[in-house]
Amino acid sequence: MANVAPTKQDYRNAMAQLGAAASIVTTSGGAGRAGFTASAVCSVADDPPILLVCLNRSASVYETFQRNGHLCVNVLTSEHIGLAGIFGGRTDSEARFAAASWTAMETGSPVLESSAVAFDCRIENVVPVQSHDILLCRVLALKQRACGQSLIYFNRSFHTVSVATSPRIELRTQSPT
Repeated sequence: MANVAPTKQDYRNAMAQLGAAASIVTTSGGAGRAGFTASAVCSVADDPPILLVCLNRSASVYETFQRNGHLCVNVLTSEHIGLAGIFGGRTDSEARFAAASWTAMETGSPVLESSAVAFDCRIENVVPVQSHDILLCRVLALKQRACGQSLIYFNRSFHTVSVATSPRIELRTQSPT
């Protein structure tokens, strides 16, 4: 049996089965303020702390992120399903930001006050790959709050993942008889 390269649709269908944390990535600076919903965010290193963020070069917010040179990754919780939809749609920038409360840290990028975690970053390197840029971002500051639910994107929709409280399990070594 010969191996056949997957079609674009086969690949997209397979990737829909790869659950990922949902985040809103924001920026604000001389080029303006912008944000988008992302699931293509991950840790690269912890010393120094580096995140990877993928951004489609055809996205309406692309130029703003490129010119500002910094961003904030706001990790979402279950309470942010509606906000994820707003930032993932064709809503204009002012309406997106009017839908929540924001602060700022070191870079001035908008920090979602109710995010589980906010990573305030400087874009240190950009790697173009096909239709996207991989933004390698140094974490300059972070904010974290306790929360019991996370928002993930899986099978083309948002889902909540909760911390389950379960009885403590003890492992015991049993002597051979």
